[in-house]
Amino acid sequence: MTTENPTGLAHAEDATAGGVPTEIAAGDSVAGVIRAEVIDAPLDLAAHEAAVADPRAGAVVSFQGVVRDHDHGRGVTLLEYEGHPTAAAVLREVAAEIAADPAVYAVAVSHRIGTLQIGDVALVASVSTAHRAAAFAACARLVDEAKARLPIWKRQVFHDGAEEWVNCP
Repeated sequence: MTTENPTGLAHAEDATAGGVPTEIAAGDSVAGVIRAEVIDAPLDLAAHEAAVADPRAGAVVSFQGVVRDHDHGRGVTLLEYEGHPTAAAVLREVAAEIAADPAVYAVAVSHRIGTLQIGDVALVASVSTAHRAAAFAACARLVDEAKARLPIWKRQVFHDGAEEWVNCP
């Protein structure tokens, strides 16, 4: 079942892993709203920033991971991301850990799966806090932890037709 929150973003009430958009209330008035999802559709930075909006926040820091046209000196044509069925649950855990920081008001993070072209957004993260230093630090932790822990693997296709899997066990 899907409902609307005050930011206008839809969220699933019965969150499950495997590409289902989810929004999880942190259950803590300090942490605010957490939005964490793994989806196969384009990501919207403005929606993430709206999700973390809070009247107490003096800072919102956002990050977009964008597909670039090269890797280690080789031309890249496209990327394909595949996620383990637990990917959404892992992303929710990471978001909850960042949101548990008393300086953090709200967290929104999404990772895209499927085939992405050059310039497509693969990861969006937004964090709100009272002050900019805390927002920058929390957003950096969010992105770093998602990258380190998320069971999502990337297949790169190069201009010469070669391909390689990255972060694959």
